[in-house]
Amino acid sequence: MQLRHLNPAAAWLAARVELARVRYGADEFMAGPPDPEAYADPAAHGNRRLLWLDGLVSNISESFVTSFIYPFVMALGATNGQIGAMSALTNLGAALGLMPGARLAERCNRKPVAVLTGGVAARLLLLVLAILPLLLKPSAAIYAIIAVVALRSMAGQLGYPAWSALVADLVPRAIRGRYFSARNIGLAIAALLFTPLAGRIIELGGGVPGYQVAMGIAGLVGFGATAIFARIKEPPRPLVAEAPAEKAGPGRLLTLLRSAPRFTAFTGVAFIWNLALMIAGPFFSVYLVRDLGASPTLIGILAAVNSLGNMMGQRVWGRLNDRRGAAWVMRVTGLAIPAVPLAWSLAPGPWWLLPVEWLSGFLWAGYGLASFNLLLSLAPEAQRPRFTAIYQMSVFGSAFVGPLLGSVLANALTIRPLLWISTAGRLIASLLFLFTVRADTESGRSVAVVTNPKSA
Repeated sequence: MQLRHLNPAAAWLAARVELARVRYGADEFMAGPPDPEAYADPAAHGNRRLLWLDGLVSNISESFVTSFIYPFVMALGATNGQIGAMSALTNLGAALGLMPGARLAERCNRKPVAVLTGGVAARLLLLVLAILPLLLKPSAAIYAIIAVVALRSMAGQLGYPAWSALVADLVPRAIRGRYFSARNIGLAIAALLFTPLAGRIIELGGGVPGYQVAMGIAGLVGFGATAIFARIKEPPRPLVAEAPAEKAGPGRLLTLLRSAPRFTAFTGVAFIWNLALMIAGPFFSVYLVRDLGASPTLIGILAAVNSLGNMMGQRVWGRLNDRRGAAWVMRVTGLAIPAVPLAWSLAPGPWWLLPVEWLSGFLWAGYGLASFNLLLSLAPEAQRPRFTAIYQMSVFGSAFVGPLLGSVLANALTIRPLLWISTAGRLIASLLFLFTVRADTESGRSVAVVTNPKSA
C-alpha cells in the first residue's frame, strides 16, 4: 500500500480558507447579512460591526451594575421606602431627560449627543457611585446614591432619542430582525460571563467595599464602550419631509397622538404594562436577599441564567419575529410573562429560581425584540425622536408611580402579595394588547429591539 503524504502547501491553503470562512461568518454575525438596500455609504457595514461591539462592552459594564445597585444601597441599610424612592426617582429622571433629548436629536448631530450623555456623563457618574461611601456616612450615602442614580438615568435618556434615531438609520429595515437578534446574543453572552464574576468580586470584597469595586469597574469598562461608539460614522439623515416646528404643550401632544392612533394604543398599553412591572420591580432584589437569603454570588448566577435564556430566546424569537410579525411575538410572550412573578412568589428558596430565571430571560428576549420593533415602525419617520420620547415618557411615567405605590403596598402587605398584584396587572395589560394593538405586515416585521428588560 502506498502512503499519500499531505502536501504542506495544500494544508496551509485549506487552513487559510477555513479561517476565512470563520472570519466571514463572524463578520456577518456582528454586522448583519449583506445590505439589501445597497447603502451608498461604504461605512455602513463597519458601523454595524462597531454598534455590535459597543453593545457587547456596554453590557459587560452594566453586568457590574444592574443586578447589584439595589443590594448596594441595602448593604448601607436602605429601607423598603428608600428602595421604592430610588426606583421612582430613577424613572422620573429618565422621563425628564427625554423631551429635551428629542429636541437635541432633531437639532444636532445625533452621535455627539449620544456620546456625551449616555457615553460620558452616565459613566462618570458610575465612578462617583464608587467613591460616595468613602466620603459620607451610610445614612447620607444612601440619599446621595439615590440622587446620582437618578442623574445617571436622566443622562442616559437625554441621549436615547438621538441614539434610537441613529440606530434606525444604521440598520436597514430588512435586516433589523436578524441583526439585533445577533447583537442581543452578544449582550446576553456578556451578562452570562460577567454578572457571576461581578457577584463573586462583591462577595470577596466584603459588603460595601465590594460594591464600590464593582461600580468602579463598571465605569472604566463603560468608557471602553464609549470609545468604540465614538468611532461610528454618522450617516446622513434620511430625506423625509420635516414637520413644522411647533411649541410643545398638551394641545400639541394630543394632536401628535391623534395623528398616529396605532402608536397611541401601543403607548397606552405600555403604560399599564410597565406600571404592573414596576409595582414589584425594585423589590425582586429585596425579596431575593432578605426573604430568600441569596448571596451576591447567587444573585450573579441567577442573572447569568437569565442571560442564557435570553441568548437562546433571541434566535427563536428573531426568526418568529420575521415570519409572524412583532405583534404576534408580543402577544405570545406577553401572555406568558405573568407566570414569572407568580413563580417567584411560590419559590421556597433562591436556588428554585434558576429555571424561573431561565424562562424569564427566554420570554423577555421575545418581548423586548418585538416591542422596539413596533416602536420604530409605528413612530412616523419624520418625527421618530419625538415619538420615541413620548413613548419613553409614558413608560417612565408609569415606572415613577409604580415603585412609590409598590413601597406602600410592600410595607402594608409584604412583598409576596406584591408579586401577585404584579402578576394580575401584567395579565390585564397583555389582554388589552391582544384586543387593541394591531400591526400590518410592513410595520410589524423586520425590526428589532436592542434592550432586554431586567425586571422579572
